[in-house]
Amino acid sequence: MHRYKELQVWKKAIDLAVEVYNITEGLPKQEKFGLISQINRAVVSIPSNIAEGAGRNSDKEFDQFLGIALGSAFELDTQLVISNKLDYIEESDFMKVSMDLETIHNMIFGLKRSFKK
Repeated sequence: MHRYKELQVWKKAIDLAVEVYNITEGLPKQEKFGLISQINRAVVSIPSNIAEGAGRNSDKEFDQFLGIALGSAFELDTQLVISNKLDYIEESDFMKVSMDLETIHNMIFGLKRSFKK
């Protein structure tokens, strides 16, 4: 079992979730059950799956949940690109979140790689 609250990737994913929730507050209200819902679920799924995997019984199970977190990160990335193309998100916010998300991608890949050694 791992101490997920000590993992930098979990901390960054929590910060990203707060940042993205603040951004989605500015999206058009007609997207409440569309993009807003999808984006918020995806961003919450990233740290949630990291935490769930850390609480599992083996590194193999943790690795599996990191894969799910990574999938949610790519899903979020896609939804943010769509939101940006629809001009729902300010370009500066999009760039900042995209860079943060890329960092999280890399951190998850690195953590997954550590289980292969």
